[in-house]
Amino acid sequence: METTIKKKITLKGIQHPIAEEMRQFERKFRETMSSDVALLDKITYYIAKRKGKQMRPMFVFLSAKLSGEVSESTYIAASFIEMIHTATLVHDDVVDDSNERRGFFSINALWKNKIAVLVGDFILSRGMLIAIKRKEFRFLEIMSEAIELMSKGELLQIEKARRLDIEESIYYKIIKGKTASLFASACAAGVASTTKDEALIAKAKELGEKAGMAFQIKDDLFDYGTDAVGKPVGNDIKEKKMTLPLIYALNNAPRSTRNKIINIVKRNNNQPEKVAEVIDFVKNSGGLEYTKEVMYDYRQQAFDILNTFPESPARQSLGDLITFVTERKK
Repeated sequence: METTIKKKITLKGIQHPIAEEMRQFERKFRETMSSDVALLDKITYYIAKRKGKQMRPMFVFLSAKLSGEVSESTYIAASFIEMIHTATLVHDDVVDDSNERRGFFSINALWKNKIAVLVGDFILSRGMLIAIKRKEFRFLEIMSEAIELMSKGELLQIEKARRLDIEESIYYKIIKGKTASLFASACAAGVASTTKDEALIAKAKELGEKAGMAFQIKDDLFDYGTDAVGKPVGNDIKEKKMTLPLIYALNNAPRSTRNKIINIVKRNNNQPEKVAEVIDFVKNSGGLEYTKEVMYDYRQQAFDILNTFPESPARQSLGDLITFVTERKK
């Protein structure tokens, strides 16, 4: 069920217990991304300059403080996580033929696909090398599992987009792999940077996974637009991605209506008026309300795990961060 949030939550407030760590992280991350190849250095500088909210490193640092004190290992974990995330975004823009990312031109838009793929490969390999050189082999295990799950999740989504499968269980499997796995790894690596207690690391991993599931479901709601999340865009429909609002609506519609909507998604997904028809169908069928309930349920599961850790400013901020990812406006 939806939890009422009374206080205003800001990223600045969330970062308060790790403000100094985040400042140091930004400096270390820029240094780590540097290269002696002029073109590569220019591109990685461009990437670092247009940084996003850096939520995943925040999950790393706050998770570390749940079980101990931030150390050099924590910075390595945060950099590794951010490099995986950055590399996958660069590659995703190539796969999706996207020319924009976070309000800036994408790497492939400025330097073409070949260079974008190579840059993504460089960033990913740099993260692995940092861990190897520091002998942080546990991080390699945690991150490699995430990369495998992310790749499998994306490929599963492509496969199901071709068939337009409408099973909720498949949707959860996709987002658990392509999105939640990296949040799970961020929390697991954060705790692993302060303790070798595998039970504690596993608990943090589950916490991150639940938060990541809620994050992706929120992301999928943006595609339909409401007063809470902004203007309808319908990008998922155009790409034939079967997200939870549409899956729920189709599974609860009469067969004739279901066949009609599936036919639109298959054959008319590039026609704005037809995409708008699908959006209206989802809204009128209760698909958004159902999806929000599922999102809030995952969020509550994350809270329940978080509350088993000792009370601290870091625990409070991590709870606020989990709230933020489900209440954000973009």
